Amino acid sequence: MDHFRQISTFVEVVARGSLSAAARAEGIAPAMIGRRLDALESRLGVKLLQRTTRKLALTDEGAAFLEDCQRILAELDEAESAVSERSARASGHLLVSAPAGFGRQHVAPLLPSFLAEHREVSVNLNLSDRLVDVVGEGVDVAIRIASLEDSNLVGVKLADNHRVVVAAPVYLKRHGTPQTLEDLARHNCLAISSAGSQRGWTFREHGKAVTLKVGGNMVCNDGTVLHAWALEGRGLAWRSMWEVGADIEAGRLLPVLEQYAAPGNDIHAVFAQRRHLPLRIRVFVDFLRRAYSQPDYWRNKSAI
Repeated sequence: MDHFRQISTFVEVVARGSLSAAARAEGIAPAMIGRRLDALESRLGVKLLQRTTRKLALTDEGAAFLEDCQRILAELDEAESAVSERSARASGHLLVSAPAGFGRQHVAPLLPSFLAEHREVSVNLNLSDRLVDVVGEGVDVAIRIASLEDSNLVGVKLADNHRVVVAAPVYLKRHGTPQTLEDLARHNCLAISSAGSQRGWTFREHGKAVTLKVGGNMVCNDGTVLHAWALEGRGLAWRSMWEVGADIEAGRLLPVLEQYAAPGNDIHAVFAQRRHLPLRIRVFVDFLRRAYSQPDYWRNKSAI
């Protein structure tokens, strides 16, 4: 029990940003929080937090340990809630945030089925490509296609994801198929821009991740537009499989440079660290995870 209390205290201190804030939340003295952290670090034999009177900072060991602790606590909380609330019904309002393109194709079409299962829940779906402040904006669940770096959030993996370079058959017939990364310099690459700068394309070459700046005569900050341009044979595009999988299946787009494909950023649902996660959040995340795990889902839904 002491070991569990030490771990939960460590997670709470990081989430709240200070020993005093964690102590106030638990209704105990800050000194007690400090003793728990000292005992945890002594038991593990490593320093988890650099503590000063002004701020806290995770050590490298602390950051790695925090990720495991958050996962363990989240799984324990889910197990407890599943038992205690098995007969309960989800209710209340959900504010859900998702990237615009992904949300249009893979969240919005699923909401009617979710709400049919959970008639006492209502949903506000906010589609935006900006990185929303989950805590500050009161978002219950945010869908993110990225590596998770915010230690104050809990993430649940919903599905795998990877990116692939694609082009329409007519483009490849006219300009040839690139065989190496160096060949990209001779092709019209349809790149996405953000905040006034052009994003690079990431590949894996000789076991290492390589990000290349590509060039072309058409740049856009909207991935849906790049997808449409690729279908029209305007050039090569670097897109996620959730977006172009059906086009590849149907032969409208062809993948190239597959031997250089880098591991993609998986699709996650993230939410604020909470001791007791509302049932409406948990059933929504579980619903998405079940839907995305269906064998034919991505092939059948990618072209919605």
